[in-house]
Amino acid sequence: MSAAETLVVGASSTPANTRGGWRIGRFLLSELRLIAGRRRNIAGLGVLAVVPIIIAIAVRVSADDSAGGPTFVNAITGNGLFVALAALTVELPLFLPLAIAAVSGDAVAGEANIGTLRYLLTIPVGRTRLLLVKYLSLIISAVWATALVAVVGGVIGIALFGTGPMMTLSGLQIPFGAALWRMVLVVGYISAILAALGAIGLFVSTLTEQPIGAMIAVVLVNVMMYALDSISQLSWLHPWLLVHWATAFGDLLRTPMFTENVSRGLLVALAYAVVFWCLAWARFSNKDVSS
Repeated sequence: MSAAETLVVGASSTPANTRGGWRIGRFLLSELRLIAGRRRNIAGLGVLAVVPIIIAIAVRVSADDSAGGPTFVNAITGNGLFVALAALTVELPLFLPLAIAAVSGDAVAGEANIGTLRYLLTIPVGRTRLLLVKYLSLIISAVWATALVAVVGGVIGIALFGTGPMMTLSGLQIPFGAALWRMVLVVGYISAILAALGAIGLFVSTLTEQPIGAMIAVVLVNVMMYALDSISQLSWLHPWLLVHWATAFGDLLRTPMFTENVSRGLLVALAYAVVFWCLAWARFSNKDVSS
């Protein structure tokens, strides 16, 4: 059942004064069910979950031969939560952005491609409400993709390496409970970065009726930002690039936590989210969906 069909079912029996809020809540739940039920999204989540398992098994198998390994990865053997952190570090440049690109690129373009967008707007939902619900579902998708990597990594890491004290990047140890809280903060920060990328995808999705094209465009934008961030001659541009702040979550693993770069990253992510959602609204509010 499409999002449009879900909104229609039972609407006639709902009181008029509660119908608006009911529609939005039901639309959001329907949208999340559609995202979670698509086979390509399930396959993508499977790939995300496999990476921390591979890291944990590889480190466990080679635990007796610790020479030459990166300090960050070797620290896994001291605390299982480092599996989750290592997996997030590995997946942040490509796999997680690819996952959010697939969902955001399909947000509007997918509805237009299968012909349900016109039907959806005749309920009426309202174009602004539609975009708000679509973006809220993207935010939730960013959280659950990031949390999936963290939870799978944490579970397999704890099972293989235990719950000993975590060595922070400052060289000091913190207890497992404090490390778990740092992990929650890291997941929240990375989710905010991905949600901002999702706003770019939502805007691109309003420009086309081909979800695959929108997804590819978002991935290319992400890769381009990484390329620009690697050019030292463009250092003046780096603070304005979303990916420049993506790895600032490492400052949450210091003792004490260093929040300046994290705060800047969140502000940049908020700016991207607001600007590109507004661009998506400006485009979608005048979009012809009659054909």
